[in-house]
Amino acid sequence: MSTQDLIVEIGTEELPPIALKSLAEAFHKNLVSLVAEQKLGFSNSEVYATPRRLAVMLYGLELQQADQTSRRLGPAVAAAYDADGNVTKAAEGFARSCGVAVTELDTFNTDKGDRLGMDVVAQGQATAELLPDIINKAVNQIPIPKAMRWGNYSDSFVRPVKWLVVLHGDTVVPMQLFNITSGNQSRGHRFMSSAPVTLAHASDYVPSLKAAKVIVSQKERMQMIRNQVKAVANEHGFVAVMEESLVEEVSALVEWPVALLGNFEEAFLSVPKEALISTMSKNQKYFHLENAAGDLVPHFITLANIESPDPAVIISGNEKVIRPRLADAKFFYEQDSKRSLTSCAKILESVVFQNKLGSIAQKCQRVAVVAASLAKYLDADSAHVAIAATLCKADLVTDMVNEFPNLQGIMGKYYAQKEGLPDEVCVALEEVYQPRHAGDALPQSKVGICLAIADRLDTLVGIFGIQQTPSGNKDPFALRRAALGIINICIEHKLDLDLRTLIDDSLAAYDESEFDSNLTEQLLTFFNSRLKALAIESGFSAPEFSAVESLALTVPYDVWLRLQAVAEFTKLPQALILAESNKRVANILSKNLQPGSNTDVSVSLLSEPAEQALHEAMQSVRPSVDSACDAKLYVEAFAALVSLTTAIDGFFENVMVMDEDSRVQSNRLGLLFQLRSLFLSVADISRLQK
Repeated sequence: MSTQDLIVEIGTEELPPIALKSLAEAFHKNLVSLVAEQKLGFSNSEVYATPRRLAVMLYGLELQQADQTSRRLGPAVAAAYDADGNVTKAAEGFARSCGVAVTELDTFNTDKGDRLGMDVVAQGQATAELLPDIINKAVNQIPIPKAMRWGNYSDSFVRPVKWLVVLHGDTVVPMQLFNITSGNQSRGHRFMSSAPVTLAHASDYVPSLKAAKVIVSQKERMQMIRNQVKAVANEHGFVAVMEESLVEEVSALVEWPVALLGNFEEAFLSVPKEALISTMSKNQKYFHLENAAGDLVPHFITLANIESPDPAVIISGNEKVIRPRLADAKFFYEQDSKRSLTSCAKILESVVFQNKLGSIAQKCQRVAVVAASLAKYLDADSAHVAIAATLCKADLVTDMVNEFPNLQGIMGKYYAQKEGLPDEVCVALEEVYQPRHAGDALPQSKVGICLAIADRLDTLVGIFGIQQTPSGNKDPFALRRAALGIINICIEHKLDLDLRTLIDDSLAAYDESEFDSNLTEQLLTFFNSRLKALAIESGFSAPEFSAVESLALTVPYDVWLRLQAVAEFTKLPQALILAESNKRVANILSKNLQPGSNTDVSVSLLSEPAEQALHEAMQSVRPSVDSACDAKLYVEAFAALVSLTTAIDGFFENVMVMDEDSRVQSNRLGLLFQLRSLFLSVADISRLQK
């Protein structure tokens, strides 16, 4: 079938840079899905996005749908003719609905017997006829939190639409979108290419726009930014620090990136570097530079959206803009340093944490209680924990954090250092917020670990207590991240902390009688859901997690060790056989062993050699399994359990569990119960059996 490339480009006013990638991907996904629904084939697709356009290219899109054959089935042959062989009304009615005579119908053999029917061929439509509706739907299905209207039109989009290109091969597909008529004219760079870009063919899109000083691929622009920033930094003997999120945001601000080096006064380096970096990256979208030792240097790299004949003018303009911002940061730091963190902490008494949960000062008091309990377990300095808990939110009322909320904790550390507080306290004031996001560093100091866990627990217990739990994609208090943070800290630092105990301790600190009596169980369920998500993300399978989840454990680190052991167990050749055997045992017990039944095994009632052999094998491995589990060496425990494979197989091959003698039957059920319990001391491997 004949094919041609298709380019669909929506030209707009400047799109929000933070949303550019998601908008483009949504448009791409919608268009590809809708084209596939119409059974139109294409070889490949590509998404393009710049500050002024969203575009999708479908390579080798078919010019027409293939003809579709469908089968219509009518009455059974026996019901289509009477005893005399005459056509019945049922057959005539069906033939009439198909637009043919009864004699033109075919007979088809089906699972319900022979039936009259016919194959109907629907001629495929031309792609050009289908595209307008497809494109309109693809655009309208883009999720846009804040759409806008313009002119006298009721339609809305993320930004006003200025032009529309819909070109299939060398043919314009006629349509309208937001009252804009489609054509084959795109637009190049706003300043470096003012003439319209006429596309002779869809395949000309990328090279034609590049000639007009527009790099339509955001991925390509991001790579250009990385290369240019690194080259400029290297040229001057510096190291460029490029956060991927900033690279992506800057790529959404420019269509033709040009990296330029700017400078600022060394006097500003007296300010903590995180504040300077925030000023440069958050406000100005600059990349900061470091020397070989990792120290911040008084230079930055900005990305211009134009090849200027006089780059010095652009550099000078950027330097003029950054100076007052850095001066503000310096002023905030100096003013904040004039007051103590203790005085700041007192102000927290009037700062609300949550209307129903009191002030942030009260939150700090609760955190101190739970952190003190954790300090005993971690053997942390209790005095340092108490000081850090009192001051852990004090920097929230400083001018610097008010201007740069992302510096909370970081500035607390610097202000504490200026006051001469113990190093462990200073570090903990920053670590209380770690991890801030996925992949972030975890707290390393004992005091920091105590605070990070206690602070998150307080938030979880309080917000769950007032029944403002996360729902769908809404999680305003970042409770999922808080739970995951606690789990990661426990796993990373190999902490045998019981979530049930931690939750109860935090709940006691609240002294809230109005909280749901089932709150602890609700939170344990929530923690389990986050632990499962982490496990799946880390490469464990759902059955592997289920094998451990069924034990209802509440120590994340212990769960993680068992998961690792189960994953290793599944690689063994005996794994499938033992999983099947455990499933069989579980089924037998669920059907025949009543709750509260005696599960002791009487050796004298073990009459069959196979059951004697299984009992002896179990008695032999039990000490090894128990000692391995006590030491949390679950891989070794599985190694011991695997040795039971032959004895278990022999039992099921040669022993009838449900013996006519009730005493023998109960004894054998007791033996299986003990076998099941032995395996459950590590995990329920019957869950591995699909």
